[in-house]
Amino acid sequence: MNPVLVLSSLLYMLVLVAFGSLNGVLMALALPLLIYLGAGLLYGRAAVSLQAKRQLSLERALPGDPIEVTLTITNTGAHIESLLIEDQLPAGIEIVSGETSLLTALPALASIELRFTLTAPRGYYRFRETIVTAADRLGVRQRQISLPSPGRIFVQPRVQRMGRVNIRPRSTRVYAGFIPARKGGPGVEFFDVREYQQGDPLRWINWRASARHHQALFINQFEQERVADVGIILDTRRRSEVRMGEASLFEYGVNAAAALADSFLSDGNRVGLLLYGAQLDWTLPGYGKIQRERILQSLARAKTGESQVFEKLGNLPKRLLPPNSQIVFISPLHADDIPVLIHLRAQGYALLVISPDAVAFERAALEPTDEITQLAARLARIERVLMLHKLTQAGVQVLDWNLNIPLEGALHTALSRGIPQIHAVEPAR
Repeated sequence: MNPVLVLSSLLYMLVLVAFGSLNGVLMALALPLLIYLGAGLLYGRAAVSLQAKRQLSLERALPGDPIEVTLTITNTGAHIESLLIEDQLPAGIEIVSGETSLLTALPALASIELRFTLTAPRGYYRFRETIVTAADRLGVRQRQISLPSPGRIFVQPRVQRMGRVNIRPRSTRVYAGFIPARKGGPGVEFFDVREYQQGDPLRWINWRASARHHQALFINQFEQERVADVGIILDTRRRSEVRMGEASLFEYGVNAAAALADSFLSDGNRVGLLLYGAQLDWTLPGYGKIQRERILQSLARAKTGESQVFEKLGNLPKRLLPPNSQIVFISPLHADDIPVLIHLRAQGYALLVISPDAVAFERAALEPTDEITQLAARLARIERVLMLHKLTQAGVQVLDWNLNIPLEGALHTALSRGIPQIHAVEPAR
C-alpha cells in the first residue's frame, strides 16, 4: 500500500477527531505525523532517472550450460537513498549462483552491478525488463519503474553427430554430392553401358561388351552422385507429446531433427525445416553453416501446441516441398496421419518416417506386473504395428525407433535393409 496514502488518511482522521472532540492531545499526536509526511515529500521530490544494461556470456548455449549474466544499473539523476532492484527472468530458467534482486543506495552518476549464473533447458528465452523501486530516506514516497533491459538466449538442442544417411530421392540438384542421381556419368557405382564417344577415357572401355561387336566400342557408365533437396518435418502437435516424469517424447524428436539436419547439411544437401503444430514455422531451404544455425534456432523455439487448422496432417502445405524431393517426417504417428503420408509417397516424394515408439516409452514408466497395463500395452502395440505396416506396403521407409537405441545405429540398420523391419508383437505373458 502507498505510504503517502496511509499517512495522509491517518493524519486526516486524527485532525478530524481532534476538532470534533476539541481534544488538544489528539491534535498534538497529529503533529509528528504531519512533520514526517512533509519531510518525506520534501526529500522525495527529485526525479528518478535510471538506465539498465544487460550482458550475457553466451547468446547460444546447450541445455545445462552455465550462462553468466551481468545487469548494470546506472543512476543518471539525483542521489537515491533506497533502491530495490528486481530482475524479471523468463519462465524455466534456473539460478545456479548469485542473486537477481538487491536493496541498496545509489549515489548520483554511480552504477551498481548484479551478477548471477543461470542454466536453462532447450528453448528461446527473452529478457525484457528490470523492476526498480526507489524510495526516499524516510520511506514515505516510493516510485516503481520498469527499466528495459533486453537480452536473449537460444538454448539449442544437443546435436548428435551422425554418419551419412543413405537416402535416394527421385530427383537431385546439379551440384556434386553423395546421393545417387539415377543418371550416368562420373561416379563410383556401375550404372550402364553405352557406345564409346570421342574423348571418353580408355580405362572405361568394357572389353567384354565390345568383343561382341566388331565395329563398335562400349564403355562403362557410372552413376552420378549429387546433392538433393531434403525437407524435415517435425510434428509439434500437442497430441504428439508424451511426458513420463522428467522425460519427454517430443525432446527425442527435436534432437533427431537436429542430428538429421546436421548430417544432411554436412553432405552438401539443401535442407529446410517445417514445424507443424500450433502454427507453421518454415525455415527456407539452404546450405551450409548458416542454414545449420537457422535450423537450430528454429528447433530451440519449437514447442507443442494445439490448432484447429493444423490438428490433422491433411493441411500440410505440400507446395513448400520441392517436387520429387526427400521428406523426413518425425512423429509418434496417429491413425489419421497414414492416408496423408501414403498420398505424399504416391505424389513422387521419397518419404522417410522416423517414429519414436510412444508405446514402449510409456510402458517403461508403468508397473510391469499389472495385468491391465500389459493388456493395454499389447493392444496399443498391435495397433501401432498394423499402422506402420500400411506405410511400408505403400513404399514408405519407416523407422520404428526404440528410444533405448541411438538414432544413428537404428537408422543405418533400418536403411541398410531397404524397407525397415517393424517391431514384432510381444507375446502375452
